[in-house]
Amino acid sequence: MPYDILLRKDMRLRSKITSKFQITIPKEIRESLKLGQSDVLEWKLDKNGVHVEAADKPFLKYGGFLKIPPGDTKQDIKLSRKLRAERYRQ
Repeated sequence: MPYDILLRKDMRLRSKITSKFQITIPKEIRESLKLGQSDVLEWKLDKNGVHVEAADKPFLKYGGFLKIPPGDTKQDIKLSRKLRAERYRQ
């Protein structure tokens, strides 16, 4: 669900604070912001309330930087297993 659809619906979603002060981000928000495990949220407190935003993912700015042709997945897995086995033999 895109972010602008959430805005148009004027949704009010709730999260409960656990005993360890953790919350669950509602599914609609996780999906619209494309959040995943280990992503970082930024919290801002001002006179208007609390604002939570997804922090920038700095690695995304490098998208398309390297021009690498598509690989052969089966061959890559085979090579990876071979290299790993060699590492354990040493």
